[in-house]
Amino acid sequence: MMMAVPLAMMLATAPAADAVGAGRKSFSACLEAQIEPALKVKATLADFGQTLKTKCGDKETAFRTAILAADKADGMSLKDSQSDADDQVAEYVDKITAEYEDYAKSP
Repeated sequence: MMMAVPLAMMLATAPAADAVGAGRKSFSACLEAQIEPALKVKATLADFGQTLKTKCGDKETAFRTAILAADKADGMSLKDSQSDADDQVAEYVDKITAEYEDYAKSP
């Protein structure tokens, strides 16, 4: 019976982790999909950033929501969870923005 309790706890947290992974994948794919169209129109970095917010805002919200739920399930405070979500979203946006900037500078 002692083995069943930890297993049950792991299974209970699995959906939150799956939601984070799915949200991460969806958000990342959306961000990546914006590079080529922006390069074609030679968008400025500021315009590219605005495009990311416009085109991927719903995916960002879903990703953030999944992170907050997973962090709450792990016992993290709301403040720390929001900071975690901010950090993870910023990491993806910064990465894709740097990629866009590099591609835009290439001949």
